[in-house]
Amino acid sequence: MSDGNRRELKILGWLVGLFLVLYHLPVETARFQGAIIEAFKLAKWYAREHVLLCLIPAFFIAGAIGVFVSQNAVMKYLGPKASKWLSYSVASVSGTILAVCSCTVLPLFGSIYMRGAGLGPAVAFLYSGPAINVLAIVLTARLLGWQLGVARAVGAVTFSVVIGLLMHLLYRKEERAKAAKAQDLYMGEDAPGNRPLWKTALLFLVMVAVLVFANWARSGDVRAVFLCCPNGLTTLRVEGREMERTAGYVRVLTADGAVQTIPSADLVSIAPLRHPGVQDAVHAWRWAIVLGALAALALMVIRWVPGSERKEWLRGTWGFGKQITPLLMGGVLAAGFFLGSPESPDAGIVPNVWIRALVGDSPSPLLTLLGRDAGDVPGWMSAVWPVWTNFFASLTGALMYFATLTEVPILRGLLDSGMGQGPALALLLAGPALSLPSMLVINSLLGPRKTLTFIGLVVVMATITGVVFGWMAS
Repeated sequence: MSDGNRRELKILGWLVGLFLVLYHLPVETARFQGAIIEAFKLAKWYAREHVLLCLIPAFFIAGAIGVFVSQNAVMKYLGPKASKWLSYSVASVSGTILAVCSCTVLPLFGSIYMRGAGLGPAVAFLYSGPAINVLAIVLTARLLGWQLGVARAVGAVTFSVVIGLLMHLLYRKEERAKAAKAQDLYMGEDAPGNRPLWKTALLFLVMVAVLVFANWARSGDVRAVFLCCPNGLTTLRVEGREMERTAGYVRVLTADGAVQTIPSADLVSIAPLRHPGVQDAVHAWRWAIVLGALAALALMVIRWVPGSERKEWLRGTWGFGKQITPLLMGGVLAAGFFLGSPESPDAGIVPNVWIRALVGDSPSPLLTLLGRDAGDVPGWMSAVWPVWTNFFASLTGALMYFATLTEVPILRGLLDSGMGQGPALALLLAGPALSLPSMLVINSLLGPRKTLTFIGLVVVMATITGVVFGWMAS
């Protein structure tokens, strides 16, 4: 069969597939209609909460890497022939400084990879950027227990190095060819603009400060006032961390570890509760810090960056923006359709009750959903259940979109609904580092083969770690 005929058959197959999907589309069901609304709600939330404060600063930093950082510098510290100890050490702890989500790290990953960074260190950076977030790890220990907090911190650092090394080993032939080509093309290249290193470092430090402090989160504690008791005659007050808020209720985790579920009809008020600690103090002054950093950045650019480099910087920034943004928004729409939005996490096409039943300590809730006797659990199901629950949690976490710090209260709700400790850790290790939107972008940067390898490594390692942690916690 000729190539032309194969191409026509492929087109026919896609058209037949599209016809069958449209023919059987359940547009008349409430769940399907609600899922479409949730897709656009998540896209609206993402546009409001992340595009201006996360993506745009990240695009500018990525564009600056291409202009202000020489190819030789990237090759020296992160290239395939760089010291493994140095390159992986830098890449594996980068998230402690950046505190970004799985989508915001993509322009930065793409920039250093295209400037010559080795696949291993670049992938270690890609994983660690959103996974090793100091605030998120502290919040995990506080809200989910110190065991999960420590396991998340150790697992994230270890994962970034191991996954990076495995990617390097699997594709080492391609990496050698890439390194040789880059060495021939850029040997002898000096630092762009002949600026002293301290000026370039200060430019990046200020840009990272804008990204970090513009997205600085509060401690998350609230004070909820609600009506209680017969006829709603008594007003009670609860202080603690807000875990979940829906149209029907608000859930608050109190300081003593109790979970208070307050029906929306009884809720009188709920307001942020400020603490005298550093985190809330920085949050209160974050816009002053950001404005100061922007003013300093503008002054440095005017004095240190020639007009030609500014134009090149803008071109690089726009290049990342037009390449990444459409893929991200398409992925966000898909994530909202399947799993719902933060405001309505149970309104996607996949009901949360099924997710909870598939990640619990026991298969009994799943058997109940299937109309089977919950007390009659087959032996084979009990044997494979720990592996299945951790794999499902890893895979689900890899597909879901978690903004920075949001995964912890979501996971608290799943734990209270019966989720096991092992699947909880598996989701924490796979979820923040991956998402359906980020997969689409990674595919455009690395290609399908390397993207699937990276996703597979994250899911498999998270599954194994979850199984071991669940066994130790039981």
